[in-house]
Amino acid sequence: MPSEITNLTREIVALWRRFDWLPEWAVIALVLLVFVGGGWLTHKIAFAILRRLVKDKDVFWRGVVERARLKLRILIIIIGVGIGVTVSPMDPGPSADIRDVLVFLFILTLGWLASGVLDMWSVMHLKRYNVAVEDNLLARKHLTQTRILQRVAKVILFIVTVGLALMTISGFRQWGVSLLASAGVVGIIAGLALQPILTNMVAGIQIALTQPIRIDDAVIVEGEWGNVEEITSTYVVVKIWDWRRMVLPLSYFITTPFQNWTRENARLIGSAFFYVDYEAPIDRLRAAFEGIVRASKHWDGDVQVMQVTDITERVLQVRCLASARNAGIAFDLRCEIREKLMAFMRDECREALPRDRLEWPQGEERP
Repeated sequence: MPSEITNLTREIVALWRRFDWLPEWAVIALVLLVFVGGGWLTHKIAFAILRRLVKDKDVFWRGVVERARLKLRILIIIIGVGIGVTVSPMDPGPSADIRDVLVFLFILTLGWLASGVLDMWSVMHLKRYNVAVEDNLLARKHLTQTRILQRVAKVILFIVTVGLALMTISGFRQWGVSLLASAGVVGIIAGLALQPILTNMVAGIQIALTQPIRIDDAVIVEGEWGNVEEITSTYVVVKIWDWRRMVLPLSYFITTPFQNWTRENARLIGSAFFYVDYEAPIDRLRAAFEGIVRASKHWDGDVQVMQVTDITERVLQVRCLASARNAGIAFDLRCEIREKLMAFMRDECREALPRDRLEWPQGEERP
């Protein structure tokens, strides 16, 4: 402790000992009560001034002040208690220990305050983008970037805050240095223990910057189709089409190939395959297919193609392509094409249905 503070403490202690008609604990309690009350009153006045200053500002600053109300009160009360134990007739040793604890709590509260400001900035940034609209590519891009970077920043802020706080306590100063500098035995052990978390944090930063996936992207992972429901600082939750959830580490999307059906935009081309007889009238089937697609509410008015894509030893393979606004609508459109075109072949074009043919050699009696 600086000599000036020690000398001032001794002088104040000597001053308080003049009031020896009160027990020492009562004097200490009275001093602390006065300074805590003064801190509470100071907070009230300061907060009223801050509210008036930001009254005409934008929502961000008003939100920051409201979110910081409790944290500022704790900070001011910590300062008040620190001044109180310094000027009270408490012995210098216990007084110094209490001040060390108060500095520790002060740094933690500052980190808490910074975290609240970060949360408020994220909320205000995301308010400009509406994910509920149909063409939400830009909104999903910013939502993904903001959520991932927010979580990574919180982890870094937590490590820095705890490291600085630990450095204020003599018995734990090396722990704080190791946490901040990743040096020493503690830093090595922590680095090894946190290797999977750090790997996923780095992967999260890569995903936030390059964006191979975004919130609500339609993806195929591990042979399953679903939508990206949540991206945390360490894992991704994919909502499978049947409402199951697949949880994958962030590093999966950096190291493993996967399909993203909405990487550039939500529009997709859906396909439906049919197997028809050699004598099937392709022109009639194509006309029926085009009529089905044009009448469908799922079609986006762009792509509609029907082609013979393969010939096997028994049938022709016909591929029908049609585009839709997004993956879910494309799936419904494919099902509608299959149902209605199959009904057309059954009711109006039975010659298109696959058939087996048997030919008997001439001169042999058929059974």
